[in-house]
Amino acid sequence: MTNIFIYPTNSLILYDLVERFGHKPLAIMQEIKKKVTTAGIDSPPLNITPEDPKIGLKYAAVEVPAGVRGRMSLLDPLIEDAEAAILVEDAPIGFGCMGCQRTSELIGLLIRAKRIPTLELDYPTSDDSAKDFVYRISEFTKGLGATGEAEGAKNAEVAEE
Repeated sequence: MTNIFIYPTNSLILYDLVERFGHKPLAIMQEIKKKVTTAGIDSPPLNITPEDPKIGLKYAAVEVPAGVRGRMSLLDPLIEDAEAAILVEDAPIGFGCMGCQRTSELIGLLIRAKRIPTLELDYPTSDDSAKDFVYRISEFTKGLGATGEAEGAKNAEVAEE
């Protein structure tokens, strides 16, 4: 079972597909659950520890909007645990919008820099492209070994043409 980072990281569709194909999806919902259910963390809407802003600063300077740093503090453990990634570009808001283009660009950069097997896809816009979308995710997940390394390649980057 491989830890697969999904982006948009709140996409229930990607989460379900990765799980159905026998891998562990890494999604923001897991981190939010920890913040909401952990004893000792302030009540909503705060739900942060003094360490959370520091984690966000690991990725973005003080001048960067707080929302980017906040998202990055939630995504940090997911990025660290990722052994592979599936990134979907140009998805509509209902698919799992992350709310910030700067965060999206930063996530893409960090995943590519990590040099893990990565599948990059455009959001499907027709029935045929949706079938191809699911097929490519299926093939990508089948190609991942137990440690997340793609068979025959250190970085199995696939981009939609």
